[in-house]
Amino acid sequence: QVQLVESGGGLVQAGGSLRLSCTASGRTFATYTMAWFRRAPGKEREFVSGISDMDYAYYADSVQGRFTISRDNAENAVYLQMNNLKPEDTAVYYCAAKRRSVVPRRVGDYDYWGQGTQVTVSS
Repeated sequence: QVQLVESGGGLVQAGGSLRLSCTASGRTFATYTMAWFRRAPGKEREFVSGISDMDYAYYADSVQGRFTISRDNAENAVYLQMNNLKPEDTAVYYCAAKRRSVVPRRVGDYDYWGQGTQVTVSS
């Protein structure tokens, strides 16, 4: 069982930056594929970025070049650095984990989820 806790959300102006963190319980974090999803008001949860156990990173087209995912296996943590934020990035951001895998982009492919952290970008 893996428990995920997100932090780092908040209110920021357009063009600003935020860094989300997700810490995981357990001793096998390094074997997990980790990902960030988001759910905007009135929309379905969508893939934002993911990183495999081999450190291969993937991004949604909408955030490519603005967001950077990274992981620190010693800290059992995954991060999402978000730069040049836009109002359309406003959403609840969720951390997700899947045991050793390529990085899937479907919600149903992930085994564990955090509670989410709110990101609000004002124009």
